Amino acid sequence: MNRLNSRVAVITGGAQGIGAATALRLATEGAHVAILDLNGERAAATAEQISQTDAVVAAGGSASGLVCDVTDEDRVADAFQQVFETGGRLDILVNNAGITRDNLLFKMGRADWDSVLVTNLTSAFLCAQAAQKFMVPARYGRIVSLSSRSALGNRGQANYAAAKAGIQGLTATLALELGPFNITVNAVAPGYIATAMTAATAERVGRTAEEHQKATADRTPLGRVGAPEEVAAAIAFFASDDSSYVSGQTLYINGGAR
Repeated sequence: MNRLNSRVAVITGGAQGIGAATALRLATEGAHVAILDLNGERAAATAEQISQTDAVVAAGGSASGLVCDVTDEDRVADAFQQVFETGGRLDILVNNAGITRDNLLFKMGRADWDSVLVTNLTSAFLCAQAAQKFMVPARYGRIVSLSSRSALGNRGQANYAAAKAGIQGLTATLALELGPFNITVNAVAPGYIATAMTAATAERVGRTAEEHQKATADRTPLGRVGAPEEVAAAIAFFASDDSSYVSGQTLYINGGAR
């Protein structure tokens, strides 16, 4: 199914976890994917692995890695210009870059608050602003941003929860502003997904990743935690024309948890 044949996509923080799974999924559907990451070597390695995958080769997709600090406005502008000049277009943006700096409110330092807000929320603003410069003249675009179940509140994550709630507000607003140019803007809000980030959260609370996953699975209706590929599938839907009349929405991907 080549829903994204010849589309050009940018994925921030795409070198690992949900970002890497999304890059693979979009490339498997025929897209040319630019993986932006602070770690250029890891981005290049992930891109090379994706480009050599049989399903990607068969679909005509590809991937490339590009080092970029998505919190730096000038570097973001340069990176998006480079992607556009290389691919001749820019159709899809996936705002995935994110970090955690968890702590209880009375222990959380200003630096940890600022770094999470800038990396998880401001970067999405900067990248959307850069992407729309190419999408508006083309009168076509798909923007998908990563929110989180934590947007509803999560102990020890005041900074992360605020940033992810902000993603939902940003998504709704950009959908209003960019809709007249045939650009859809949506978000996905994963629950517990087995990644390096959730493993780090487990370590913070004194558990192994396996123990933490089991505790979450026990209170999840589907009886398990999620996989990056399952989030990638939802992102691929929002990135495709199958979702052409869906905009301003946040889809929770959490196994039915409440």
